[in-house]
Amino acid sequence: MADITRRLGMRHLRGAPTSHIRHHRSGRLVHDGPGLSFWFRPLTAALSEVPVDDRELAMTFHARTSDFQDVAVQATVTFRIADPALAAARLDFSIDPETGVWRGTPLEQLGTLLTETAQQHALDVLARTPLSSALVDGVAAVRERVAAGLAAEPRLPATGIEIVAVRVMAVRPEPEVERALRTPAREQIQQEADRATYERRAVAVERERTIAENELASKIELARREEQLVDQRGTNARREAEENAAADAVRARAEAARTVKLAEAEAERSLKLADAEAARSVKLAEAEATRSGKLAAAEAERAVRLARAEAEAAREVGEARAQAQAAWLRVHADAGVDGTTTLHALTGSRLAENLPHIDSVTITPDVLTGLLARLGVQERA
Repeated sequence: MADITRRLGMRHLRGAPTSHIRHHRSGRLVHDGPGLSFWFRPLTAALSEVPVDDRELAMTFHARTSDFQDVAVQATVTFRIADPALAAARLDFSIDPETGVWRGTPLEQLGTLLTETAQQHALDVLARTPLSSALVDGVAAVRERVAAGLAAEPRLPATGIEIVAVRVMAVRPEPEVERALRTPAREQIQQEADRATYERRAVAVERERTIAENELASKIELARREEQLVDQRGTNARREAEENAAADAVRARAEAARTVKLAEAEAERSLKLADAEAARSVKLAEAEATRSGKLAAAEAERAVRLARAEAEAAREVGEARAQAQAAWLRVHADAGVDGTTTLHALTGSRLAENLPHIDSVTITPDVLTGLLARLGVQERA
């Protein structure tokens, strides 16, 4: 879009390098070319702006194949306006002198023209092509047919349009049909995958079998070597037992000889000890006998002395007692008591000496009365 500036009733237009400007004043062409910049009067100026750059026109339309299947075509047409004067004469590229905006929609008209022309040729080629061929070779066929049709279209050169390139991105059926068409391929891919899986499993099984055989062979070899090891261990054990038995016999003979020597030495030592013990016992017996004789003599002498001392003491005690008894009797005789009373008194005195210890004595009135009566009779006598 051109840039228009206002200055004192005048207008200044500045175009882009990719825009072809045509300026008519009073029906006469004043300025004509791309990227122009000039002053003009808006009341007398007729301005046109034609883009001369390459433009992309994307289109999507539906078509029907020979087997009545709907397909969607995605294509892009690249074009440019090769003759701006001719295009400005055939299409309305005029711009507003105040704003620089197109008064009409020329690019939409060009897009409609190109889209309908391309769609016409694409429908023509797809209508005679079955769906399977359209999906396989439809992109190239549609591209070639659309390019040839647009190149042969007389309206485009008459409008100043040049086709640069035609691209067809895809020819796609409806989603349900597409899924149905994908099914066989998917099944085939799945079968290939299953076959690869089975082959991999078969290879794995074969490898496992080989590994199992190797393991079995290893186990057999290990068992054989273990058998050899057991035999060798048995042989070694027998040899070790024989060597141990021989060593034990040697040790037993040496132990027996040493025991005999020790027994002989112990017997000799015991005999010597017995002789020494007997001599010592004889000496101890003689000394004990001598000591016992001396002790017996001393004990006898001491016993004799004690007996003599006891006899002397007893004699002296008896003599003292006899003297005391005689004195006591003399005392009673001097008192004028008869012999019976004296004997009674002596008997009571001896009885009192030999009686046990008496804490208390209970005297009844009858005993006391009889005793007092007897004492009174004796006093009167």
